[in-house]
Amino acid sequence: SIRKGRAAIFADCGLGKSPILLAWAENVVRHTNKPVIVLTPLVVSHQLVREGEKFGVEVHRAIDGKPMPNITVTNYERMDKFDPADYAGAVCDESSILKHWSGATQKAVTRFMSKIPYRLLCTATPAPNDYVEMGTSSEALGGLSHSDMLATFFRQVSDDEKKKRARQTDATGETNDQVKVLNSKRTSWRVIQSMGQWSMKAHAFEPFWKWASTWARACRKPSDLGDFDDA
Repeated sequence: SIRKGRAAIFADCGLGKSPILLAWAENVVRHTNKPVIVLTPLVVSHQLVREGEKFGVEVHRAIDGKPMPNITVTNYERMDKFDPADYAGAVCDESSILKHWSGATQKAVTRFMSKIPYRLLCTATPAPNDYVEMGTSSEALGGLSHSDMLATFFRQVSDDEKKKRARQTDATGETNDQVKVLNSKRTSWRVIQSMGQWSMKAHAFEPFWKWASTWARACRKPSDLGDFDDA
């Protein structure tokens, strides 16, 4: 992520995203001699300052828009008070806040980050509902936009498919096991509807993940990163 300058780290809970993002930010400060801003949910901002103290990294919390030395931490709700021109790098902690392509927060954060050269996204849940949510992360980093990603790797579910899926969720007289399957289908159908009814193209599964791996890294347990004990 440091070498690329713009990247995403999708690491599961407890794998150290806070010290990772602090190390990334500290390297950007050293390289550019300009501060880095870290955007977090409100409840995380104070915790990040404590993490900086623990690891010997200079971190300051600010809410008034004034850039602080080295690393400035603020919550997303205060972002509009800050000038992106003051910073060489920006970090989105809990970046799943970007997940919905039409959300006001997603648009505001993407515009803010577009004016900053170095960018990092960190979250354990990059696409909580569906893979199409990955496009907003790519767009925030200056890669494929959400719409370009959809055009490249996805297709819209046809009306016939919609009718077929609706029929599958309308059956009656099922056993308990069948009810469980049906409930799962109903949930999947609701998710598809809420996500704009997109489905990955048949030939695009491998190209999609190859593309994602050019700008993101993911891990679920310590052994994913090397010879480490998962216990």
